[in-house]
Amino acid sequence: MSTRSAKASVEVEVDPATAFTAFTEEIGRWWVPGPINNWDFGRAVGKRIEPGVGGRVLELYADDTSLELGRVTVWEPGRRLTYLSSVDETQVDVRFAETPTGTRVSVEHSVLPGADVRPGALFFPNVLHWLVPWCRDHDAGRPARRLARTAVGLHYRDPAAAARWLVDAFGLTTWDKVPAEGERPSWLELNFEGTSVLLFEGDPGGNEGDPGGDPVTHGTWLFVDDLDAHLARAGARGATIVEPVTQHGFRSYTAADPEGHRWTFVQASPAMISASRSDPWPRA
Repeated sequence: MSTRSAKASVEVEVDPATAFTAFTEEIGRWWVPGPINNWDFGRAVGKRIEPGVGGRVLELYADDTSLELGRVTVWEPGRRLTYLSSVDETQVDVRFAETPTGTRVSVEHSVLPGADVRPGALFFPNVLHWLVPWCRDHDAGRPARRLARTAVGLHYRDPAAAARWLVDAFGLTTWDKVPAEGERPSWLELNFEGTSVLLFEGDPGGNEGDPGGDPVTHGTWLFVDDLDAHLARAGARGATIVEPVTQHGFRSYTAADPEGHRWTFVQASPAMISASRSDPWPRA
């Protein structure tokens, strides 16, 4: 039987009114701007929830346009927020309950009766954990999170166990949460000073479906200004295109260099490009 709903809850160290405000008014700041966390990463500059019943949940783009992700159906500050998705047949219901140390924020993301279930549609329980560090030492004026333009992907038989070890031994951090014993996500994301370290499930000595190829243990992700121009340049200079441009919320392609190392190139977001152009150091 297909899953019809997904739930999660977190504890934040602020009162319910502040937690509600942080969740709604500050969503563009606590939302982690990773490549898979937007409908169109290459254009997105933020998120917004318009207040009140009928308010829109929006993904904002650099050209002053937006994508409506949902419409608010319940707006009870400090208590409850509900919205119906505009991009699929799901509903997100968020509750805020006072606790002795702050607020329990609970979310249920559910498929509407009679609707089809799309794989990955019930995502909100997976992102709710991002709210916890944002509310810790809460400061509404804190800048939005930004990612570096380089990321590393590593293959592990057990990404969750690897994450626990990397956090404990090497001091990596996470904007999400470290999986507990018994949890087995197929992939997850750690962080080091703004650089993403992506952990994928797979045999570290495997060949990713290519029995005749060299073992793939890791990959490098680079976020480029113009993905199509970059692909044309790489191909003209002899790069082996392992995977052409695809769109999974972000646009990317994968290439191999002359010694077989795999590189994934991703269309950078407008915020990434803007930050790079403000760098006073010259670029080669």
